[in-house]
Amino acid sequence: MAEAYIVEAVRSPGGKRKGQFAGIHPADLAGDVLNGLLDRTGIDPAIVEDVIMGCVTQAGEQAFAFGRSAVLASNLPESCPAVTIDRQCGSSQQAVQFAAQAVMSGTQDVVIAAGAENMTRVPMFSNYLLHEKEGVGTGPWSERIKKKYGVEAFSQFEGAEAIARKYGFDRETLDRYALDSHLKAAAATAAGAFKNEIVPIAVEGHLVDTDEGIRAGATLEAIASVKLLQEGGVISAANASQICDGASAALIVSERALKQYGLTPLARIVNLTVTAGDPVIMLEEPIPATRKALARAGMTIDDMDLYEVNEAFASIPLAWLAGIGADPAKLNVNGGAIALGHPLGASGTKLMSTLIHALKARGKRYGLQTMCEGGGIANVTILEAL
Repeated sequence: MAEAYIVEAVRSPGGKRKGQFAGIHPADLAGDVLNGLLDRTGIDPAIVEDVIMGCVTQAGEQAFAFGRSAVLASNLPESCPAVTIDRQCGSSQQAVQFAAQAVMSGTQDVVIAAGAENMTRVPMFSNYLLHEKEGVGTGPWSERIKKKYGVEAFSQFEGAEAIARKYGFDRETLDRYALDSHLKAAAATAAGAFKNEIVPIAVEGHLVDTDEGIRAGATLEAIASVKLLQEGGVISAANASQICDGASAALIVSERALKQYGLTPLARIVNLTVTAGDPVIMLEEPIPATRKALARAGMTIDDMDLYEVNEAFASIPLAWLAGIGADPAKLNVNGGAIALGHPLGASGTKLMSTLIHALKARGKRYGLQTMCEGGGIANVTILEAL
């Protein structure tokens, strides 16, 4: 079977809500990261055959074929097509999988997978709540769906609480995990671990190259002081992912393109998997998805040198560790979304850039990335660093 290779994977630094990227249109933020990808690979922009752009909240400034707007805001030629996809938090990880499938099928040779979300300028749920603002319709779930599952709405927050109860995680366990995320991210930043993956973004005449949400001085006491989101629950804003403005991108090519354009790959894609399960508990799906991906690849979790599991809520990677029997020392080694932010549609290629560069920095070979997603879906991608 034909192979798919990742030549480069980059991301913007993360911006806090109303923070360093609050004044940047999301198309421009995405365009800047696309330009950074082009610059680092040195390819002729004219050879890019498609851009697959993940974006969850396709409303306002992220509406009207947002991927195309990102291309028009970049140095790619206007002849380069684009498409915008929504697989919730896994949107840009799915973009990588679609790009890889195009390359592996021989349909295309050079494709960019990307994602962007400016959550300050296009708030989460602003498209989902349109029926309330306009007084039209009843929202995304029909009465048939509500009756089928016995719910009025599907809630990721409720799913995260349910997973914490199922696996017996108390508040302190989640808070300690959150603290560790901040400490790892702060240490990685201080060591320059993100230098090769971050594209600096120009903001008011100066370049921003540092993730804004990391709390280097975080303490367990400070995290524990944050109000719980539900009385009697264990989830707080401090042990959940941060709202974040950001963009990310990866260049996916065929073996033919490597030879034709003299490109050196960072990684080879070993396996692409997507599964779906219970839409109510929702966020537990990375566990069966990981099992399926490893089985299809003929590998075990012990073959993986590092893994990135999105920290949508602290209960998710903790449940994944327990369900898979994985080594905590290999998980999110440079911190995760609790410290670095979760820019929704950008998080897939964001985590992939971190995983690839972490593997390369450590001289390691195999990495696994998985993402819990709205509706009970999960993506898993296995990579081999080259």
